[in-house]
Amino acid sequence: MARAELEPQTFTGRARWVAYSNLVRLPHTLFALPFALVGATLASYTYGVTLRQVFWIVVAFTAARFAAMAFNRVIDRDYDAANPRTRLREIPARRISVRETKIAVAVASGVFVLSAAMLNPLCLALSPIALAWLLLYSYAKRFTTWTHLALGIADGLAPAGAYLAVSGAWSDPWVLLPLLALGVGLWVGGFDILYALQDVEFDRRVGLRSIPARWGERAGVWSARVYQGLAVVALAVAGLVYPATGALYFAGVAVVAALLIYEHSLVRPGDLSRLNAAFFNVNAIISVIFSVFVIADRMV
Repeated sequence: MARAELEPQTFTGRARWVAYSNLVRLPHTLFALPFALVGATLASYTYGVTLRQVFWIVVAFTAARFAAMAFNRVIDRDYDAANPRTRLREIPARRISVRETKIAVAVASGVFVLSAAMLNPLCLALSPIALAWLLLYSYAKRFTTWTHLALGIADGLAPAGAYLAVSGAWSDPWVLLPLLALGVGLWVGGFDILYALQDVEFDRRVGLRSIPARWGERAGVWSARVYQGLAVVALAVAGLVYPATGALYFAGVAVVAALLIYEHSLVRPGDLSRLNAAFFNVNAIISVIFSVFVIADRMV
């Protein structure tokens, strides 16, 4: 098991925290956590935000993501073991047992519900629905090509949930939260399509669904471009319908658009040599930069 076979963003070492960090791909937290802060920031125009709320938002997000990723590793363990790209993941490599992972999922799920309860009654009432989506989306690739959007919407719950955590009520205008969820969902779905380019032949052989596996690499690349182009539109429209946003919000949207254009210049049909840079580096920058612009817009 050569070190070179390890997936990108994998930590090395024997400590248990390293194994758990790799199990849930801890660096990928940078994709959606900043968007949770975007939702909280937008809510702060109307509702006061406390450090206590921010703390429980971060705990809720972290627990939900841990539960979702760990659950995905449990139900996909046989596929991961058979796929040369993923055979060194923690469960196939026996660094973490299935039983241990299931216990971790249960604990993380409990922490998520507790965090929702600590925020407000609306979050607590919605937490089982959110948790069900976060866990069950992992089955989508077994029966639908829309698997990328299912994953995207799971991440899209982050800004909507953070807004509700601060407000305790649906947004006014009501369409703001669906637009935020859709914007993040299409953005994440787009780079998940690019990620799936690595496994086209394997997915076809074992019957897993993805846009690249069904329609080919070129269709996958172009679908990712469409997804993420629509994500920019959704984020821009969210700013238009929410009158509190200012110039810096839209500057952030413009920067996101520019970074996405750069991302798609890195990945072309037949050339996946820079896929990792497009998948992780650019998308982590996008989420952080956009949140910085939104927070700065709130502060001026």
